[in-house]
Amino acid sequence: MNIVRFLFSYIIFPGFLFSAVIGLFVTWIDRKVTARIHWRVGPPWFQPYADFLKLLLKETIVPEGASKILFLSAPLLGIISMSVLAVMLFSMNFDPTRTFVGDLIVIIYLLALPALGIIVGGSASKNPLASVGVSREMTQYFAYELPFLIAMAIVVIKSGGSIKFGEIVAAQQAHGPFLYSISGIIAGVVILLSTQAKLSFVPFDIPEAEQEIMAGPYIEYSGVALAMYKLARAMMFFLLPLFLISVLWGGFADWWAILKFLVIVVLIVLIKNTNPRLRIDQALKFFWLGIGILSIIGLIFAFYGL
Repeated sequence: MNIVRFLFSYIIFPGFLFSAVIGLFVTWIDRKVTARIHWRVGPPWFQPYADFLKLLLKETIVPEGASKILFLSAPLLGIISMSVLAVMLFSMNFDPTRTFVGDLIVIIYLLALPALGIIVGGSASKNPLASVGVSREMTQYFAYELPFLIAMAIVVIKSGGSIKFGEIVAAQQAHGPFLYSISGIIAGVVILLSTQAKLSFVPFDIPEAEQEIMAGPYIEYSGVALAMYKLARAMMFFLLPLFLISVLWGGFADWWAILKFLVIVVLIVLIKNTNPRLRIDQALKFFWLGIGILSIIGLIFAFYGL
């Protein structure tokens, strides 16, 4: 019975299937808001599902000389990690007692796996433009990960030193969201901008810059393999705002969470549509010198209980 429940949680709800369906719907919100900013009507609600099905029906081509196993398995890293993350986020928000020591660290590792999948897949394709994109992806990962980890340290300090995700959520339900403090606001800004970079959204779409390197790591991908990459990103687009709400905004175990979720999604879309793409060196300076210093200031505030 436990195995059946585990498989249902991982495959159906709130794991793979639920996260994938809602994630694709969130991409429709992105496209609709973007279209309205451009004074266009935008696509119908079912367009992301139709695009995904169309990709599934196309042929998957493995480039000559590429490592077939690595090339085809790399897109699955993002899907698997996001499915596990969905199960953890939902179970620990609705029942904070279902936590374990170090689960926050596990979640940080899960959030790193989609970027690793892009790096492995792009490297396996043996394409020069993909190699450039992989190099940019690695540089950008090291750029945003440091301030992101410092923001996580702020969360841990404000929760009384706990690295149990359930206890972090429970602490906010008991004493109020961490976001309603100076250090909480700083951590929120850092996590929001790191989310933008993790999603490779403008101004941090440097690894795939279509006008420069023709989608970079994805250039040789087609059919089902490309669909898996796009689906993993859609799932991230759904789960990363939920993660931010969980660690800073009181969790999402009530109906207000829907409004919080939409606010974060609209903010991400607005940042995406109102900024030009940065160069990789500019992104590195932005995260290490700008956001990095800001996150350290937030860490100091958190030490003093502000």
